[in-house]
Parts: sequence; structure tokens; C-alpha cells
Amino acid sequence: MVNYSTEGRQKRYIKNAFKQYLSPAVIEQLISHPERLKLGGERRELSIFFSDLQGFTSISEGLSPEELTALLNEYLSAMTDIIQEEGGTVDKFEGDAIIAFWNAPLDLDDHALRAVRSALRCQESLARMRPAFRERVGKDLYMRIGINTGPAVVGNMGSHSRFDYTVLGDAVNLAARLEGINKQFKTYTMISQATLEQMADAFPVRELSRVAVVGRKEPVTVYEPMFEEE
Repeated sequence: MVNYSTEGRQKRYIKNAFKQYLSPAVIEQLISHPERLKLGGERRELSIFFSDLQGFTSISEGLSPEELTALLNEYLSAMTDIIQEEGGTVDKFEGDAIIAFWNAPLDLDDHALRAVRSALRCQESLARMRPAFRERVGKDLYMRIGINTGPAVVGNMGSHSRFDYTVLGDAVNLAARLEGINKQFKTYTMISQATLEQMADAFPVRELSRVAVVGRKEPVTVYEPMFEEE
């Protein structure tokens, strides 16, 4: 009886702790194998995804709060479904921005490949949604995505009453910077050399440049990935 109630509590705890970040399938894996779960901060290699909608501030100014909420919910739901189908963890939404990562809390050997495939699928999904969005907002919606792979600290961070399962570290900052650097190259998806090396030859890429990044001594070589048919 004691074991049964403890087990039930553990299942509830895992479900509540991760339901906003992970797909139900991944949560079931965690419930089946709770030993894989380390809830404190831990250092591990991750593939990190940052995305943002181009020019969204000016678009949002022309919408009512209700229209803006409906548009964002539709967009974020479609992108989140893809990220979670690919085994990703959705860290947080900041307005129209999405932060996600792969290889925590569950190990994924192909985390870089999954992150890049998610980005390409998200771009395809937005392209399909674009004509309908244009009718509603009068402008085309485009998203910029930056992906980097490297060591980061991941875990539940915050106060006793409110915490997030989130990531910290230089590798995370670089992913965020790559998202912004897309502007300079007029590209929409950019990955680092580290991500390219991890995903091997899963997707064709176009080398863009070596870019100087704040806080890094060495320039970073960046690439634009694409599906084979592109």
C-alpha cells in the first residue's frame, strides 16, 4: 500500500513538473523510467533552438488584443507540436519567441539532427499558414531560427514557489545570437559548426560565413540548412 501511494505521487509529480514542456509520450517514458530523471541542475550537451517572428512588433500594433492572442496561439501551437514530435523540450515562450532544446531530460543520441529537422519542419509549416495569416494581418509572417549544440546547465531553476525547467550557458547564448544574425544574411534558419558536425550529413547546408560573436575569441562558422528537395 505504501509503495502504491508513493508510486502514484511520483507519477503525479513527474506529470505536473513536465506537462508544459514535453509531449505526453515523453512524459510516459519518464514515468516508466524515473531513474533517468535528474531534477537538479546538471551539465550536459544540448542542441538549443531559438526562434522569433520577423517584424512582429509592428504587426501586433495593428491587431486587437483578441486578434493578437488568437494569432499567437495558433502559430505557437503549430510550432510546439513539431518540436515535441521531434522529442524536443519547450523551455519557454517570450511573446512570439520560442526557446527549446534537445537531449534533456531524456538522452537523445541524434539531438542535433532532431533540432535541425524541427527547424526545417517549422519553416514548412509556417509557409503553409502564411497565406491565411496574410489575410488576417496584411503582411507575410516569417520566422528566424538559430540553433547551436554544446554544453549547458539544465534543470529546475527559480524560487521555492515558482520554477522553470530551463537552460543556461554560453552555448545557449550563441543559439540566441545566431537567430538574430539571420538578419545580416537575409536567411531564416542558421546553425553553428558544432550543430553541423553533430548532425553529420543529414541535411544539405550552405556555408554562410565566419562571424565574430560577442564573448567569443574565435569567429563561428555558420550554415543555412535545407531539405534535400530545396
